[in-house]
Amino acid sequence: MNNRSSIKPIVVIGGGGHASVIVDILKQQKREIAAIISPDDVSGRKVFKDIDILQHDADISLFKQEDVVLINGIGALPGSAVRMKVNEFFKNRGYTFETLVADTAYVSPYAILSEGVQIFHGAIVQPGAVIQSHSVINTRAVIEHDVKLGEYNFVSPGAVVCGQCRTDANVFIGAGATVIQNIKLGAGSAIMANALVTENILPNQKVYAARAVIR
Repeated sequence: MNNRSSIKPIVVIGGGGHASVIVDILKQQKREIAAIISPDDVSGRKVFKDIDILQHDADISLFKQEDVVLINGIGALPGSAVRMKVNEFFKNRGYTFETLVADTAYVSPYAILSEGVQIFHGAIVQPGAVIQSHSVINTRAVIEHDVKLGEYNFVSPGAVVCGQCRTDANVFIGAGATVIQNIKLGAGSAIMANALVTENILPNQKVYAARAVIR
């Protein structure tokens, strides 16, 4: 497992809610945050207090590649490639991404995390799990034993991926969704909030939960 790959200062890309959770984790871990890069007004987010705010991606040139590591603080929506495009912009300029694990998460020492993976508070990653680069395991999500998650997966809060599942790249799993054991999720597929997946899903398919009836 690789959960703190360096002690270099960190530059966080993005200034929204996802970035605020990351900054909160970094502050709890007493990591040095060199800057946040965000074009948006982040003045209302108290968690960013006393951190330098840069407005343009090109401002990364203020930092040498060997002096900092990056964390992508942009959240994900089904079918969106924004996080991947942002990463490619910085990777093409020679920057690397930190792997982040919140102190309250449990990651088995027999799990494997690749570059840029993010594990948030209360999440569980069990033995034999392999989380490929730049995937996010959000708050209190569960990745069971021997699961293989592809690159740029986004597992939302409270989702459960049961044992021996496989996912390809750019899979989105919504809040509270459950994927039963031995399921394969194709590239670009999206499992929406609270859905129950009991069969393999083809690339780019979407799975919706049954809707509640409100009277």
